[in-house]
Amino acid sequence: MDNKSAFNVDQYDENVRKVIPFYDNIYEQIFDLIRIYCGSRKISILDVGCGTGNLGSKAIKLFDISELVLCDPSEKMLAAAKNKLGDHPCEFIGIGSEELGYENRFDVVTAIQSHHYFDKPTREKAVMNCFKALKPGGIFICFENTAPFSEKGRDILLRRVEEHGLKAGRTAEEVKAHSARYNKEYFPITVNEHLELLKKTGFGVSELFWHSYMQSGFYAIK
Repeated sequence: MDNKSAFNVDQYDENVRKVIPFYDNIYEQIFDLIRIYCGSRKISILDVGCGTGNLGSKAIKLFDISELVLCDPSEKMLAAAKNKLGDHPCEFIGIGSEELGYENRFDVVTAIQSHHYFDKPTREKAVMNCFKALKPGGIFICFENTAPFSEKGRDILLRRVEEHGLKAGRTAEEVKAHSARYNKEYFPITVNEHLELLKKTGFGVSELFWHSYMQSGFYAIK
């Protein structure tokens, strides 16, 4: 693989919707939240784990952006993002959120389906770096795979995700292989653990604002 997701870069946009139900709705929720919180003012945005640039390419059409920075540790993901954004002004940085060094710079920081690949210490470092990168009053928006509270809940959840994959055109072998990645290639934590981490990091406000299947959306305000 050329990144930590289940798909190579040239397959990512085509296949991600087959494993994440309501994938496009996730971005609708993010942009609605940014619009409500930031209003019509000019804003700076940092997207970590930017992948193929889906968030950045949509954001430039919706907001008055003073600065847009896209980060990803995969060179191939960044190349795809550069191609998608074309000539739009944007800075591309080849690092993950665990390596960020920004301080008090951005109005909005987003991390979409990226931190669940980290172990606990690295996840905590990544979230702290996102916190530091925000201006006071800035908003951090994070979508992650989250863990159910029980083993039975996990089993039911994985079966539901498998059913979604089958209906979307994946094979039985593909959906089983995807389920086998749980807690081996990505490491979900519960909704409560996410909120506790945001509070521990120092955010004054932390909320769950969206949940479907395995994906949960959180926002936190510095």
